[in-house]
Amino acid sequence: MVNQDRTPSRKPDIASRDDIKQLVDAFYDQALTDPVIGFFFTDVAQFDILTHLPKMYAFWSAIILGGPPYLRNAFLPPAELATKHPLAAQHFARWLRLFFATVDAHFEGPNADLAKHRAQQVATAMSAKLVAGPPCAVNQ
Repeated sequence: MVNQDRTPSRKPDIASRDDIKQLVDAFYDQALTDPVIGFFFTDVAQFDILTHLPKMYAFWSAIILGGPPYLRNAFLPPAELATKHPLAAQHFARWLRLFFATVDAHFEGPNADLAKHRAQQVATAMSAKLVAGPPCAVNQ
């Protein structure tokens, strides 16, 4: 029998640490090769992705799911990065666009919306502290 229901299937909301891991992994798959910001990760920071990812899982879990509090200084890595290479509002805007696109590709719902809201707050705060000029924004 043919399914008469033509409503598109909904994407899941971000509801677990596994969802956070999926989001962060998918984001970094894009960011590391991005022509605008990828070099910050690969050439400037030269960070170990396997060490970095668990920190990002903890950070996003804390601010999206209310998991255990993130006890590290989230501002320190971008501040250290800015001492090695200037950061511009366009870099934060690109980071934000990639993050929003990653959320939208995999998730929808209240926590997905919260993830984008929190990312906007993070990008705006970091940009305001590290870049001269207007803060970054993403037009949806």
